Amino acid sequence: MERSKILTTMSELKLYCMKNAYDEIIATAIKRQHDPQRVVADLLTSEIAEKQARSIKYQMTIAKLPLAKDVEDFDFTETGINETPGSGPRTR
Repeated sequence: MERSKILTTMSELKLYCMKNAYDEIIATAIKRQHDPQRVVADLLTSEIAEKQARSIKYQMTIAKLPLAKDVEDFDFTETGINETPGSGPRTR
């Protein structure tokens, strides 16, 4: 199967990371004389890694966690906590 057909098929199967990594993985495989099983494994590994990263990003978005703040950014005016000297906003 020629390269363009392979890439089209990957798109149809929604294997976008595999498609993006294809040329690099094939070039490496040719240079290092990897066997076909290694090439397929490398392609699958790249796709799995991308899907896991997308899943984590989606879960973090859904969790709606608050943004991380430094003590310098915290507003003490509405709390019963006294601001310690030197922990207020920095002047530069």
